[in-house]
Amino acid sequence: MTDPVEHTAISEYRFHIENHLRIIYPDLDHTEFAQSLIDIMCPDAGECRTPETHQNHWTQRDIIMITYGDSLLTEGQPPLETLLNFAETFLQDTINGIHILPFFPYSSDDGFSIIDYQQVNEKLGDWSHINAIAKQFQLMSDLVINHCSSQSRWFEQFKRGTSPGKDYFFCATPEDDISKVVRPRTNELLQLIETPEGPRYVWCTFSHDQVDLNFANPELLKEIVKIIKLYLDHGVRIFRLDAIAFIWKVPGTSCLSLPETHEIVRLLRTLIQFVSPKAIIITETNIPNRENLAYFGNSNEAHAIYNFSLPPLLVNAMLRGSCQHLKTWMMSMPPALHGTTYLNFIASHDGIGLRPAEGLMSEEEIGEMVSMMEQFGGLTSMRSLAGGGMRPYEINISLFEAMKGTLDGEDEWQIERFLCAHAIMLALEGIPAIYIHSFLGTRNDHTAVEQTGRSRSINRHRWDYRHLLSVLEDESSTHSRVFQGLCHLINVRIRQPAFHPNATQFTLHLGDSVFAFWRQSMNRQQSIFAINNITNKEQIIPLSDINLIGTDSWVDLISGELYSDLHGDLVLNPYQVIWLTNLLDHD
Repeated sequence: MTDPVEHTAISEYRFHIENHLRIIYPDLDHTEFAQSLIDIMCPDAGECRTPETHQNHWTQRDIIMITYGDSLLTEGQPPLETLLNFAETFLQDTINGIHILPFFPYSSDDGFSIIDYQQVNEKLGDWSHINAIAKQFQLMSDLVINHCSSQSRWFEQFKRGTSPGKDYFFCATPEDDISKVVRPRTNELLQLIETPEGPRYVWCTFSHDQVDLNFANPELLKEIVKIIKLYLDHGVRIFRLDAIAFIWKVPGTSCLSLPETHEIVRLLRTLIQFVSPKAIIITETNIPNRENLAYFGNSNEAHAIYNFSLPPLLVNAMLRGSCQHLKTWMMSMPPALHGTTYLNFIASHDGIGLRPAEGLMSEEEIGEMVSMMEQFGGLTSMRSLAGGGMRPYEINISLFEAMKGTLDGEDEWQIERFLCAHAIMLALEGIPAIYIHSFLGTRNDHTAVEQTGRSRSINRHRWDYRHLLSVLEDESSTHSRVFQGLCHLINVRIRQPAFHPNATQFTLHLGDSVFAFWRQSMNRQQSIFAINNITNKEQIIPLSDINLIGTDSWVDLISGELYSDLHGDLVLNPYQVIWLTNLLDHD
């Protein structure tokens, strides 16, 4: 007999899938196609379970490290094996998640132009290495589905006019209205390709090696679902939907975040969560803040969204010694509902995106920040505007180098400023994600830029692992000081209930030189006042301005200093951070 629970789950699964398909593909046989997707994702009906809604699948212990599969190299050893050795040796009790950037065969863009979605790049290792990492850490993988490589099997089929690839790519004509299309690059959008059916113009949002896929074809969606199931079978539990905002195109529109795009995100969430209820979808949408927030949907799209406005606002605050814009933005951010959260980061494999700062900083302030980053050795990537012309899109720089100084120039506070920025990020509502090169205090790699001709290579250094071990063992080295400082902050953070990603957060007003906010645990037992001097000058804050509860004892979690005189002052050294709490009996 069929288990009633199984029958109910499958029926509900089919019901939700059909509803999504009706919106995306109005003319499709929804019942038959929904069943084909279920057969892919859940061949054994007993594996399908109705997910609990509005559940937080994360705690304050969740910390993700972002890395390429070959950021650490050991001669004669697969890089993925070296990565696992490093994580097990140095970070086992510090992080619990690893985001390995695309680890598949690729032709360009350091992995984001995928040739084969079903294989591991043999230069990195194989599926056994991916499985080993997934057993030790929560594995986060990219789902790069806006485009694939021009060297992929699918595109070779397109050029030959053979199935299935001949119908997998989005095409337009020079006569189509593409004047409103929003893009992050400056290359020509349409690329002419000769096919047996005559010349066709393929759509290339990012580069001519990255050809956009055509999700108006439901058969393509079916192939993508097969890929998702493969990743789940190999232990992936967090999916990063790369450049997802661009996947649906309609000439005459911006082709950005169209209604069908949001519905596809909802469909992917439904497909995944009935098979793996604790799996998480994160949308990567480097767009203005309000549009980015829309990817939460009605708590039925992304579980988490990248907090893209945080990096430029935080770098700007450190440069200016003023948190005015950071405070204004933070007060405007809605608290994430249960079952959703923010993914906080201040450095990644890409640069510091500037689109998310639009409307939050003036063009003059953005220009000053770009100029200062260039003085610190950074580079600037541009994007094309819909009406013609170009605008700065991204600052390419190592975050450690971005913290060299202020608008007044370089100074001696680089490490303190860098750690202060991370302390702010670690204390904010959301899940923290830290780039491996932030852990290691890696500097700008101009040699890599010269070798590749790509500005983003400046922040994609590959370490010789033996050399890295030697500098980490040297406690006086910058790399060791940064690594130990970050690990100390994280190891304090992960034990505090008030730092749960969904715990209460309120902005404090202690002037523009001190960025401060209050976090309170969901059971209201622990409060933490995160107080950050974002200047290179001493700041004095009367404790009476913080409104501490007089019946509690207050201690700084970072230094261990006890504050018993609540009528006294907090004296903050340049870039000093204090996490003032009333509860030391943390979990």
